[in-house]
Amino acid sequence: MDHQALRRQTTRRQLQQIIAGLSDGVILLDPSGELAWANQAALEMHGVDELEALGGDVGAYRERFMLRYRNNHPLQPGQYPLERLLAGESFEDVVTEVAPVAEEAPPLRIHRARGLVLTDENDEADGLVLVLQDATDWALAEQRFERTFNANPAPALICRLSDQRYVKVNQGFLEMTGLTRETVIQRSVYQLDVFSHAERRAQAIERLEAGQTIAQMEAALALPDGTSKWVMVAGQPIDFNDEPCMLFTFTDLEPRRRMELALRLSEERFEKAFRMSPVPSTLVGEGFVLFEVNDAFVSTLGYDGETLVGRSAESLGLWEEESRRRFDESLAKEGSVRGLELQVHTRQGEVLDCQVSAERVLLQGEEICTLVTLLDITERRRSEAELVGAIEAVMQDASWFSRTLLEKLANVRRANVAGKSEGPRLDDLSAREREVFSLLCQGLADKEIARKLSLAPNTVRNHVSTIYAKLGLHSRAEAIVWARERGFFGLGY
Repeated sequence: MDHQALRRQTTRRQLQQIIAGLSDGVILLDPSGELAWANQAALEMHGVDELEALGGDVGAYRERFMLRYRNNHPLQPGQYPLERLLAGESFEDVVTEVAPVAEEAPPLRIHRARGLVLTDENDEADGLVLVLQDATDWALAEQRFERTFNANPAPALICRLSDQRYVKVNQGFLEMTGLTRETVIQRSVYQLDVFSHAERRAQAIERLEAGQTIAQMEAALALPDGTSKWVMVAGQPIDFNDEPCMLFTFTDLEPRRRMELALRLSEERFEKAFRMSPVPSTLVGEGFVLFEVNDAFVSTLGYDGETLVGRSAESLGLWEEESRRRFDESLAKEGSVRGLELQVHTRQGEVLDCQVSAERVLLQGEEICTLVTLLDITERRRSEAELVGAIEAVMQDASWFSRTLLEKLANVRRANVAGKSEGPRLDDLSAREREVFSLLCQGLADKEIARKLSLAPNTVRNHVSTIYAKLGLHSRAEAIVWARERGFFGLGY
């Protein structure tokens, strides 16, 4: 062996020692086609323990291992990386799936191959090197991303930053826009503008150029039928196929916009009905503060709208504390109020007998308030009182007629309380309340009762409200009938 050959052999041995411990696999191929040497990493990537298991030469290697491209197409003779290297071709980033042909073979692996042709001082081929990287984990991660990307119902696009063209689109985007995969892939962001009509479009383009995160913003996507669809779009930098890319994700805003439109139309209809209703109505918030009133409410209570809005019922003196308590209890217990009979005070000090109803409502999709309506039944109560007064007058001269009539009135009242095993009794009232009740049944007004009992008018009104509550009554007429049907004629105090 001459000195030059010895030196070349020594150099090769040193090279083998250097690359033996590398994590990349290395296979040395002689120009004759013989597999001269492989490091441990290359053997492990093929699932073997020794060089002979790879085959003695390129032909034997092809018989022992099946290689496929990532698109599942098998490599044909002459396309194997070792065959291309033997033909004197240098190459980079050839990704293949490698599986032994033998039965009970180890699992398939993914190799990323690079071929190097080494030359001597005369520029002649002196050695052939196949460098392998185990890309199995990378490929599996890519497959998981691929499946997740395609299966994700959220619309998405991937744009390659080098030329700003779309390289991937999922089914969610195609279904949202009605576009086809062919009309999206390889189009640029300027041909399919995902930032059209966006308020911060210039900023989005600037961040896309720099490969930076793009905060979500509203934009309009052009559709095949010439219309556009409003979406929320955001961009996130990612690596896809080892290239810097931008992942665009979208949220379809059309359902929300339709819901907002329907809500706005509903509120407009509610507002018109509220304003035009002949029934006195108000919207109240926490603490029974009035923030909307209709014209009927204003005219019934004698206020102007500006005086009412923003003030509480207590500050306006709309009703007594007992009335407010009954209203709150009914609303808290049932969630609504139906026909609760209360007395409401007007600005001029007049007391109206009203049936009050209330319902919780959602305003502008967020704020919960209470819609309160008043039905003025003062005239009806006055007519009832006049009727009872007329009956009382007849009773003074025709006791036989009055008893017959009172029996009929009693029967009507008993029909209204049918099903109740035991009604309220006079014993339920305190001594003072019985005094007030006695005078009330004689037809005296609150002020007259107050003078007779040396009480304040407000105190008398409170006693009357309590009597009504205890006996289940709503008016003086009902009180008189209630007393007469139980035989309380000629009551005194």
